[in-house]
Amino acid sequence: MGEEILQLIPPSIIKFLLVALFSLLIGLEQRRHYIKEEFESRYGTDRTFTLIGIFGFILYIISPQTLIPFLAGGFAITLLLAIYYFQKIAIEKKFGATSLVIALITYCLAPLVYTQPNWLVLLIVVCVLVLTEIKETLFQFSEKFDSNEFITLAKFLVLAGVILPLLPDKAISPDFNFSPYKFWLAIVAVSGISYFSYLLKKFVFPNSGIILTGILGGMYSSTATTIILARKSKELPENNKVVAAIVLATTMMYVRLFLLALFFNKSIALQLAPSFAIFVVVSSMIALYFLYFQHKEKQLGDAKTFQPHNNPLEFKTALLFSALFIFFAIATGSITKKYGTGGINVLSFVVGVTDIDPFILNLFQSKWNIENSVIVMAVLNAVTSNNLLKMVYGISLSDKSIRWQLIVSFGMLIVLGLLMSFVFHF
Repeated sequence: MGEEILQLIPPSIIKFLLVALFSLLIGLEQRRHYIKEEFESRYGTDRTFTLIGIFGFILYIISPQTLIPFLAGGFAITLLLAIYYFQKIAIEKKFGATSLVIALITYCLAPLVYTQPNWLVLLIVVCVLVLTEIKETLFQFSEKFDSNEFITLAKFLVLAGVILPLLPDKAISPDFNFSPYKFWLAIVAVSGISYFSYLLKKFVFPNSGIILTGILGGMYSSTATTIILARKSKELPENNKVVAAIVLATTMMYVRLFLLALFFNKSIALQLAPSFAIFVVVSSMIALYFLYFQHKEKQLGDAKTFQPHNNPLEFKTALLFSALFIFFAIATGSITKKYGTGGINVLSFVVGVTDIDPFILNLFQSKWNIENSVIVMAVLNAVTSNNLLKMVYGISLSDKSIRWQLIVSFGMLIVLGLLMSFVFHF
């Protein structure tokens, strides 16, 4: 019934109503936005913007083929807005032109409604409304940027959008079957996760407590976060929360590695999923235990915050990752040829004392025709070895009061990792 009624209404009337409605919404938002200012200081609100939209509609439908009336009207509107703008500068010494730009967008609603899908026009109107309302939020957000933030963003865009598409995806050698494209893709993938964690910490959760610091830091580097939290445990009053944060950083390591596996090799990711799910559940339960125990013992409030890591796109960091990636690519290929599965297992334990991401990413890209079960076991060995390293760092650098807690926590994860590896071995 409703569709039949709509079919009886001429399309031009529906489009006119849409233009009028969208223009009115923009005008009402302008009235609300400038409601505290003097009436004379405003360019216009609901009636003015609605009439601008209707004016654009009339001039557009006169000659939609040539657009001469519409362009002439646009020139006239622009001229009037320019006169108003320069008068505003001369009298009020204000240089904002947001309302004037919004007026021009309102004038352009008619051709948008006629030539573009309704959802796109609605999206444009919503963006106009939202951007007008979040002026103060954007200002506060921009204050968080330091001089290097846009350089960092530019670096990531160059890494992902400029260099990566230009690299060839052909193996550089029959002996070492990895291509420049896959090599750089690994850097982009790890940098992307690290950069996302960095942005969350700096802009979304700038005053995050110990627990959130451990979670976000773990997405960047669980080893680096463990070292920093262990050192800070000598200054922070909530030692059990520090233990929970360190364990959660390791929890996020499993999440990060699973996301990388999902991106590079879904079949390996599916085989890793049950083991990593157990690791995540067990480590989360350990962290929750210490949180509950600490909450029960004392109420000290959240400890002071600190930055768990610096900019993840530093040149030295990328250079080190690149060197390790190439080294492990060569080492894995050589050891696989000479010693087979046993050599990979030994290497997977050894790499735990370094950055395990380059080694694991080499395995995920499956360049040496290694069986998936062998790769899964090697990944489990690597994370177990890395957990052992973090336990050593933790008990060496932390306050004495939490050393036994770290030993028990990491000990459980290490034993669990060895059991998982044993299951895959047989």
